[in-house]
Amino acid sequence: MADRGFSGFLAGALIGAAVLWSFITTEVDIARVLSAGPRIADFIGRMIPPDPTVTAEIVKGSAETLRIAILGTLGSVLLSVPLGVLASETMAPAAIHRPLRSLLAIIRAVPLILVAMLMVGAVGLGPLPGIIAVAFHATGMLAKFYAEAIDGVARPPIAALESAGAGPLVRLRYAIWPQMAPVVARDTIFRFELNLRESLILGIVGAGGIGFYIQTYVRSFQYDKAASVTIAVVVMVVAIEALNVLLRRRVS
Repeated sequence: MADRGFSGFLAGALIGAAVLWSFITTEVDIARVLSAGPRIADFIGRMIPPDPTVTAEIVKGSAETLRIAILGTLGSVLLSVPLGVLASETMAPAAIHRPLRSLLAIIRAVPLILVAMLMVGAVGLGPLPGIIAVAFHATGMLAKFYAEAIDGVARPPIAALESAGAGPLVRLRYAIWPQMAPVVARDTIFRFELNLRESLILGIVGAGGIGFYIQTYVRSFQYDKAASVTIAVVVMVVAIEALNVLLRRRVS
């Protein structure tokens, strides 16, 4: 108990020290924040009222963003299924699953915007680099989720099939998959929602989607048009969030 209390105190002290260090070294100036009020109000004032004449661009950009999220998620699922199996302690030996988990961690550590910039340079402008970037980046997380779902299932059904001489694929199909299917569905839906949110900013680097129009209008000081696009983004995110909540309830 004493060791646990000391560990908790030490963890709290380290967190407090990190927060204090961040606050001091960042040179946070409250006066600057308060003085920015008029400029923020002026910026918002230029956005009102939103310009409805960009409806065609909004529809086109929204559809492209949705396509990037859908195809990027599909690509990540196709990659994550075999990688998740090989990264699982239950299905693969340590010589395979440990290096693979490290590789997935490295993939997750690479910022999506950097991957998108590299893909734009490699394959050109448009939605294709966005799809590749989303698929690559999402695989790092989704394959990890799939591996953890496999490792989190109950062992007795697996042991029963193993004692009967069933191979890895048979154990995966009849003992593991029925238990992990709801978790896989939930995690995949969650990742699709995240992919959609991330796809909204890919247009900033030329990787397609509605973010391209936000960047264009803000850079050209057409804030009323930028406001219209922003409203469309908010509506899209809220709608997808509601849909995902409904789907998660059905698969839970």
